Amino acid sequence: MEQSEPAENCPAIRPRRFYDCTLNEKLLYSSFLLLVGIGYLMALVYLYTNFQYMDGKPGLSVEDIAENYYGNRSGTKLESALRSSMASHIDLQQRHHIIAWLKSGAPQSGYESTIKPILAQRCTACHSPASGLKIPDLSSYEAVKKVANVDTGVSLHSLMKVSHIHLFGIALVAFGIGLVFRFALLPAWFQHTLTLLPFVAIFSDISAWFLTKWDPIYAYTVVIAGALLGLSWGLQITISLYQIWLLRRRPAREG
Repeated sequence: MEQSEPAENCPAIRPRRFYDCTLNEKLLYSSFLLLVGIGYLMALVYLYTNFQYMDGKPGLSVEDIAENYYGNRSGTKLESALRSSMASHIDLQQRHHIIAWLKSGAPQSGYESTIKPILAQRCTACHSPASGLKIPDLSSYEAVKKVANVDTGVSLHSLMKVSHIHLFGIALVAFGIGLVFRFALLPAWFQHTLTLLPFVAIFSDISAWFLTKWDPIYAYTVVIAGALLGLSWGLQITISLYQIWLLRRRPAREG
């Protein structure tokens, strides 16, 4: 009876690389990577436009990130909104009038003479019960007083809601990019590091949201983790697209 050859003498199975993929696979992977890359760039533009005025100054900075999560403990929620998400809906001079009124203690007399007409012109079409939108009501003095208190940043409830959506969604994107990137021909240590890095960055970024609400110094962690995520995805997408279309022949010896 013939004996089977020992397993250690069998040739190792070579992993598939991009040069092994069919044209259909290359088109599929390239389309996915390009769309994900565009989506990431659009997300960066959204973050920039949404947070750049949190500290009252143009340009995105660490202070903007800190103020979003920690809040402006010397200002109010309405002031914070006027400097960020509502900044494009109100004239600069009108915004200064409202902020000055808030800093003066938000008296009712000032509301009736100055603030109410501005809010009626710019805000109450959406910020009123009649609109049916689940956003703060600004149609009366009593309602405005509720958002004229100290700004402590985004609430923990909102953080929990946004964080679980991001953990599910961004992790799936990282998984999809990683599935494509596994075909790349690279040194093992570099490929393993680059595959793991996005997941570490995502976890660090979202964890830092909660830490920043406790101490604004952790806003630096948010920025660093976000930069690492962008760097790792940029390298994975660039390397993958390069090897999909330009690495046409199998090297004589891998590694």
